[in-house]
Amino acid sequence: MAAVIPQHRLLGRVGMSGTGTCEHTHEALGAERSELPVEQYRNGPPHVYVQLASERAVAALRPDLAALAELEVAANCFAGRGGSWKTRMFYPSGGIPEDPVTGSAAGPLAIHLARHGRTGFGEQIEIRQGAEIDRPSVLYATVTGQGDRIDSVEVAGPALIVAEGRFRVAPS
Repeated sequence: MAAVIPQHRLLGRVGMSGTGTCEHTHEALGAERSELPVEQYRNGPPHVYVQLASERAVAALRPDLAALAELEVAANCFAGRGGSWKTRMFYPSGGIPEDPVTGSAAGPLAIHLARHGRTGFGEQIEIRQGAEIDRPSVLYATVTGQGDRIDSVEVAGPALIVAEGRFRVAPS
């Protein structure tokens, strides 16, 4: 299954480097620093991206969920290289202590990596998530564009129907 995310949903990027929010994010996550600028992308929840030094550092995170909840952001911690990335997403203020797979964060991660030269535009990345909560998952994402111009974002991976429903419109 693949979904193409409209580019206008992701262009509201807000840099967070050097702000109090960035420092508080590091503190709440228990991370000393980010290997890339910490930036926020809006695709549903406000996703903040923090690159750690290694996949082992991502796996070892034990964040302060109460402190993260006060920040009201989805904190995405990631590490890897080339086409293979490990990530964990914490969004306690949204009722999600840790998400096993975050489709809404995959596209912005691909953008963040391409914008900062960690991957190339047009290259597919593999995103592994959920192992630490015994729900491993894999998504794939590709972004096309150049610099801050994003032409398209594609996110793919297995999907599971968790609910179905019907709407009835009352006659007027």
